[in-house]
Amino acid sequence: MGLIYALGAFLSWGLVVPVHFRLLDGVPAWGILAHRIVWSALFIALLLVALRLLRRGPIVSFERRHLFLLLSALIIAGNWSLYLWAVQNGRMLEASLGYFVNPLANVALGALVLRERLRPLQLAAVALAALGVVAAVVAAGSLPWIALTLAVSFAIYGLIRKLVPIDPILGLGAETVALLPIALAYLAVAPTPPGLGGVDWLLLVLTGVTTAVPLMWFAAAAARLKLSTLGLMQYLSPSCLLLLSVLVYGEKLPPSRALVFGLIWAGLALYALDAARPRSVAARAPEDRPA
Repeated sequence: MGLIYALGAFLSWGLVVPVHFRLLDGVPAWGILAHRIVWSALFIALLLVALRLLRRGPIVSFERRHLFLLLSALIIAGNWSLYLWAVQNGRMLEASLGYFVNPLANVALGALVLRERLRPLQLAAVALAALGVVAAVVAAGSLPWIALTLAVSFAIYGLIRKLVPIDPILGLGAETVALLPIALAYLAVAPTPPGLGGVDWLLLVLTGVTTAVPLMWFAAAAARLKLSTLGLMQYLSPSCLLLLSVLVYGEKLPPSRALVFGLIWAGLALYALDAARPRSVAARAPEDRPA
């Protein structure tokens, strides 16, 4: 189930979310962010009522775990804000590089904080992925601070959501409640973009779904998978985004990005091979196993 949740989250971020927000080009980035928070809060509230999860505990309280969720809410809001700033200021290269660096940050946190050990094939997989990131950095010409901030902030967010013992939907509900006043204050003072039609408003409302559902899946995956596994699977998102930009939107694929793509997917293949080996051994019948 952890693998299924992770696939759902990363494929959504790599395919569904970019297409969704590409359709909202006429709306300012900060307006999209505020709408994401407001409609996510409403969607999660309806979901909590429908699933009757409120009986498991309040969303807002002064327990230590909810203080950690306040911290994770501020971290994810800062991550979103920096990404939007990068998009608005022509720094998309650095922002996209951050999504490639982020899984390595997850692997590093898993090893340093959670003491997760990597087997030889897993180490080789991480080395290949790291080599791909180094190639991307060399192609960019410098070590961008935007990429590092995006990578580290989302890695810390994933670590908090892994360590906080709370239902993923309740946890995301607590985060959206913490961010809701800021979003409502922005929408109260910001002018409404001119020329918004019914389709635009429907797309804005649906930002609640495309924001909340992948985050819930990510939190559920983080609770079930090793952080290193989650980190390497996260390469699915930028890889899908790369394919989407080339095959659907007609962007050119530079040789440096093709090299990054190949090295990262080679690392993922090695990691998947290593993950399958213990499972195949365990599945063998006792009489087929070596004495």
